[in-house]
Amino acid sequence: MLTLLTIHSIIRWLIVLVALVAVVKFAIGWLGGGAFKGMDRGLAAGFSGLLDLQATLGIILFVWFSTRTGFQMVRVEHAGAMLIAIILGHLPARWKNAEDKIRFRNTLFCILGALVFIYLGVSRLPVGWSLQPN
Repeated sequence: MLTLLTIHSIIRWLIVLVALVAVVKFAIGWLGGGAFKGMDRGLAAGFSGLLDLQATLGIILFVWFSTRTGFQMVRVEHAGAMLIAIILGHLPARWKNAEDKIRFRNTLFCILGALVFIYLGVSRLPVGWSLQPN
């Protein structure tokens, strides 16, 4: 399980990296009036896909640790914050038929909102944002 926990810990940095690239790209698209193209769809889908992978690993770890140590409130809070982040990360799919400017704006704010909840959720853990696995 330590290997799975380490992978879960590493993926958070990949999520943050993809999110930062997406925030810059979507802000430029929104403010610059660009067209929402394949790379933009790929960034939004990549972000939500990484969140799905992270959630799957997180559920496995949550069940594993809960059966051994009981339900610890920090893990429940972490899971709750991450669930909200995942929902926000998937909301851009609702605007797939919207005008490009609206799509850029809404996707940008969804990813920013998800980043806020990711930050809060990881911060609740005992080791928080340190580089060691949670």
